[in-house]
Amino acid sequence: MSADVKSDNQPYDEINVTPMLDLAYVLLVVFIILTTASVQGVKVKSPTTQATSNLAKPQVRAVTITADGAVYLDAYPVTMDQMRDTLAQYKAANPALPLVLKADAAAQYEKVMEVLEVVKKLDITEIGLVTKRAAPE
Repeated sequence: MSADVKSDNQPYDEINVTPMLDLAYVLLVVFIILTTASVQGVKVKSPTTQATSNLAKPQVRAVTITADGAVYLDAYPVTMDQMRDTLAQYKAANPALPLVLKADAAAQYEKVMEVLEVVKKLDITEIGLVTKRAAPE
């Protein structure tokens, strides 16, 4: 036999990593899809309406009002002053700042109006109200 022909029981000098890289890319894609599909926030029971619209936009900020009147900005509890200051910073960075208001159906209307007044003073015009579609009758 010639010297450059390997026998079957000799170890390989290199490892084929292509299948391992394929698996890593698939796992990376699955991870990206799963993390972008989940929406961070506070759980509230939304009021129901007949029509809904798709408000999914990039860099949408969410203000949530719970049934007990607590206010959250992007899942973080805030006071009205903190919310105003943070939204003002976001508005300065993005003049067309889209905002979504999620209020519990049992939330006090006065608290919703306080949030809307702050938004109005900051001249944020891209605002959506989150509701659930009512069951057909």
